[in-house]
Amino acid sequence: MQHTMKRFDEELDALKEHILAMGGLVERAVGNSVQSMLEQNAKLAKKTIKRDRAINALEVQCDEMTRDLLVRRQPAAKDLRFIMGIIKLVTDLERMGDLAIGIAKGTLYSLDNPPRVFSNLDIMSEKVLRQIDRALEAFSRGDTELAMTVIEKDAGIDVLYKRLYREMLTYMVEYPKSISSSIILSNVAKNLERISDHATNIAEMVIYIEHGHDIRHVDHEAAARILAGEDFDDDDDE
Repeated sequence: MQHTMKRFDEELDALKEHILAMGGLVERAVGNSVQSMLEQNAKLAKKTIKRDRAINALEVQCDEMTRDLLVRRQPAAKDLRFIMGIIKLVTDLERMGDLAIGIAKGTLYSLDNPPRVFSNLDIMSEKVLRQIDRALEAFSRGDTELAMTVIEKDAGIDVLYKRLYREMLTYMVEYPKSISSSIILSNVAKNLERISDHATNIAEMVIYIEHGHDIRHVDHEAAARILAGEDFDDDDDE
């Protein structure tokens, strides 16, 4: 029995390593895609798009591993939450990869009419990459405090996106020839904002895995109260 449990733990660790490997590829794809846009680097954009196959391959492997574990091991309690959380994480990571590819494709579309102004796109991308890094680190360590930081920081990404979007609208009005490139940049910013949302989803899954609390539809303060073991009542304000 002890040998069987040890083997199960090894299989869970292997699944975790696959997720972290996939996360590393996604983080790199996001960084490279934004860099390709800022530098108008077609070669890097094409390389980023091509490397998406590795992300998709890991997605398939993780899906197969989770199905196999569910059938063979019939896990319970935290082990079951871990595998269920992995299923959600894989989806979020795959979508983050797709959004990164969307940014790289935007680079290729903009080459004929490159943007003259990038606003705060570099700052936004740095903050989003930090969100991805925090979310993956929280998952790796089972760190719910760091996961809560990811959730809290997402609001700042939303503010940056809205600011950049307003700046792009203003620029398009003042310089009509910039409309096509400004739309592309606005789409890049939207993709980054959505990537941060997926990083937040990962953070929420970390909390679910560690404590069994589903905080996806409560605000940050309510989530903190739940984790602190305080009573939470949706009707408190009534």
